[in-house]
Amino acid sequence: MARRTSRILRTIAAAAAAVLLLSSCTGLPTSGDPKQGLALGESSEVPEILLLASDPLPGASPRKIVDDFLEAAVTPTDVWAVARKFLTPELAATWRPSEGVSIDESSSSRTFVSDAEDVSDAKNGDTVEIQVGIDMVASVDGTGAYSAATGISSLTFSVVKTEGEWRISKAPNGIVIDQSRFPQVFGDYPLQYFDEGWSRLVPDVRWLPRRESIATAVTQTLIEGAPSPWLEPAVQSAFPSDVKLARDAVFIDPELVADVALNRDAQGLDPTTLSRMRTQLQATLKAAGIHVSQVRFTIDGRTLNAGVVKVVEEPADVGSIVLKDGAFGTIVGTEITPLAGISGAVLGLPLPATAIDVSVDESHAAIRLADGKVFLAGGGGLDELDARPGLIAPSLDPYGYTWSVPASTPGQLVAVGDDVVRHDVADAWPGASEVSAIRVSSDGARVAAIVVVGGERWVVVSAVVRDGSGMPTSLGDALQVAQLDGPANDVVWLGSDRLGILTEADGPKILTQIVGGPGTLETAPAGAASIAGAKGSSGMRVLASSGSLFARSGSAWRESTTGILLLATRAGR
Repeated sequence: MARRTSRILRTIAAAAAAVLLLSSCTGLPTSGDPKQGLALGESSEVPEILLLASDPLPGASPRKIVDDFLEAAVTPTDVWAVARKFLTPELAATWRPSEGVSIDESSSSRTFVSDAEDVSDAKNGDTVEIQVGIDMVASVDGTGAYSAATGISSLTFSVVKTEGEWRISKAPNGIVIDQSRFPQVFGDYPLQYFDEGWSRLVPDVRWLPRRESIATAVTQTLIEGAPSPWLEPAVQSAFPSDVKLARDAVFIDPELVADVALNRDAQGLDPTTLSRMRTQLQATLKAAGIHVSQVRFTIDGRTLNAGVVKVVEEPADVGSIVLKDGAFGTIVGTEITPLAGISGAVLGLPLPATAIDVSVDESHAAIRLADGKVFLAGGGGLDELDARPGLIAPSLDPYGYTWSVPASTPGQLVAVGDDVVRHDVADAWPGASEVSAIRVSSDGARVAAIVVVGGERWVVVSAVVRDGSGMPTSLGDALQVAQLDGPANDVVWLGSDRLGILTEADGPKILTQIVGGPGTLETAPAGAASIAGAKGSSGMRVLASSGSLFARSGSAWRESTTGILLLATRAGR
């Protein structure tokens, strides 16, 4: 069990019930390299060294052919042209590598069993069957969605001798790649979808092969795909289902304008829809690290008049919020700037605060006191919101609701408005016996939580379903993001698609986890007691039990100040 959970900490990011790839009927976009203009959307995340696979060796045995064919997955150029050299011409024409990815623990852990070990007397037309066992840790489906898929999987290959060389005549669709090289071959690209109110953009991470034509792949995946099922209850796409790319390429001209040719079903779309479509795609390309100044839609060479719509953006990081030396506010250097309407209420609390979450506009804060009760401070006043026993730290959302729940009864999740009216949030983590932390994202469309299900501790993320006024009414199905080895009481957002989790596993550790991807585990500063999120991983802050506040300095932690009594969080982070 210890080996399994530690491996999951490094690699998983979604439902453990995910089916093994290699059987999906949809495909990752892999065609349409540019023929003119600039290189298609250079991505800032493309690795400096691209892995190159080798061609088949003359006289290679059936096992060697299969082994090297699997290794050729590291080179996706020209739709895995190198890998196709290991196949018979008939199979090379029909094999579909883009149906998905099986990610295994290591290429060295693969096992090979052949039904004919001695092939020295084989003649042309003779066939050998080889079973390959792989130790699965995750998978990516045909839409680019990443999920856990742990366990041993068996793949069957038929190898035939043709013209004196062994070539594969039967192979499953999809590719196999080990977890260490997966991030070098595939990149995470957060597609952007609108929330239910068309006012905010919400990311949905997909994994696509790193290549020059990534602008085409990202655009096609957004326009012709759909949100992940777990996220779908909280988001929507501006692109109508009948709108497709008219050509399998996105050209980027010298002015960095992305020319996106749409089919004729885009004719007659109203200006609002076109503007939302352009805004959604431009934001997606930007989030993917693709250099474009704007998107231009065309039909049969005619430019569509598409504007842009205003969306709420994440505010910049403006400093940590702390309680120190009889002052509460934003600390920059050694100076603390009070928060109008909040600081006075915090300093006048009848009991010490154990958790404080400050709204984005710094007009109010949700506070848990030492007696466990949750209050709302703002305008110089203090209102009691929740007095149930065993409450965990509260979380504010961008609509002004304070989320609160007892640790031992996860299903009793409530959201309390600034009118102090409590609203039950239905379908909160069915089957969970415990919840130790919750954080609503800055877009208000997702909530992260640390829950215990069946005796196992998981980080999960759920879609937030709201009514027309923005009041949360229920949660969607939980996406299992990462399994934890030890207790954890802090989860924060690091930007829009990553989480930071402070956990105890042989000492304090920080797990930085992609929502829809693998995570990385690192040692936290000694005595780490709480964390605060930020717009990016580099802005995370860690408070030690000694009162020392730590910030990142490259890959290390640096003490920035001491004497801190409490590290507050900002709503959505």
